[in-house]
Formats: sequence, C-alpha cells, structure tokens
Amino acid sequence: MPVAIITGASKGLGRALATALAERGWDLVLDARTGDVLEDAALEVRGYGTRVVAVVGDVTDAGHRAELVAAARGLGGLDLLVNNASALGAEPLVRLEELALAGLRVALETNVVAALGLVQEALPLLRAAAGRGGESGAVLSVSSDAAVEAYETWGGYGASKAALDQLSAVLAREEPGLRVWAVDPGDLRTDLYAAAVPDDDGWRPEPAAVVPALLRLLDGRPRAASGRYVASALGEGGR
Repeated sequence: MPVAIITGASKGLGRALATALAERGWDLVLDARTGDVLEDAALEVRGYGTRVVAVVGDVTDAGHRAELVAAARGLGGLDLLVNNASALGAEPLVRLEELALAGLRVALETNVVAALGLVQEALPLLRAAAGRGGESGAVLSVSSDAAVEAYETWGGYGASKAALDQLSAVLAREEPGLRVWAVDPGDLRTDLYAAAVPDDDGWRPEPAAVVPALLRLLDGRPRAASGRYVASALGEGGR
C-alpha cells in the first residue's frame, strides 16, 4: 500500500485529506501538536482498515521530523509528503507595522524551515518510491493566495507561503524524479482562518470540499507536472 505523511492532520484540510487517502487504502503517518485531537483523527481514519501511526509533536523540532520519517519507513516507505501544518505569526492578523518579529519568525520556522527540514529528512524514501514498484514520490505543500496577492494584514503569513512556493519550485528543478506541488486551497472554514480573521462571518467551504481537487492532482501522476496549482482550477486542467 502507498504511504503518506501528513502534517497538521488532526483537523481541517489535513484530516480531510487523511480520511480520503485512507478510503483509498493508503497507510498514513499523521502529525499534530495536540495529542487527544490527533488520536481522535487517527481513530476515525483507522476505521477504514488502514495502518495509521499518530505522532504527537511540533514540526519545528528536528527530532519530531525524524520520528515522522522513521514511522513511514516502518510502514514500508514513503510515497507522499504533505506539508500542511501552518502558523499565522499573529492571531488575529495585524498590519506589518504591528507584526511582532517573534511572530514572523514562528511563521517562517513552521511554514518554511520545518517544511524544508522534513523534505530533507524524507528525500531518501521519496527517491526510492518508484523503485518499490510505485510511481514517483511526491511532495505536496499547502500554499495560499496570500503568497501571490497583497492583502492587508496577511503580509507575514503571505511572505512565508511565498517562500514555501519558491522552495517547492527549486526542489522540483533539483529533484526531477519527484513530483513537487504547491497548492493554494482557497479560503476554507478552518480554525486557522477563524484565528486569522475572527470577525469574518462570510461563508467559507468546508476543507473536505477541496480534497477532490487534491486527489485529481495525485491521480495525474506521473503526468501531473510539478508546479504551483490553485485547487479551484484543478478540475478544469488549469493552474
């Protein structure tokens, strides 16, 4: 069975994607910082008969990242790494003149440094994926429209996601045997968005609404080229 690591998998998009992959028979390594919420997610996903390893910890910790990759190795390898865990840097979001530099560092450490650290840790397994009889290994990093559009108060978070996009693009050049995708899922009804803009009472889709687009991307391997995608366009062949 194929194996995936999904960070930030206790709720939101990470949990929704984990559920969808479990339905397809994937074995999973799930990460989150809150143990009871992560275990609840893992219990739900195990209901599909798949093997699930839940590892509590913070992706900014190198030892935790090593644990995640070791867990995937124990399941037989790694076919997909999903960098979904994210930090805003300020809750709620604020203008750049008010953004604490410590908060910006948290966003960069979580959204960029930790993502690269996990890729580095996982590269040997991802490179070996095709050799195990599967398709090329893949890295899917969850981006944001704030990475390419200038929205007031989204400067710090957007800068971190723009950096993640660039890392993904360079990784794709340096590792042509892998598929490397940065995906903008759009605004979703998640705890992260609610923390960012607590007074926004506009309607947002549930995270599960985006999962079919991500699955279409996975189903396109090895044809789905590395690159940056917008989830809303994936069903139409666009980016």
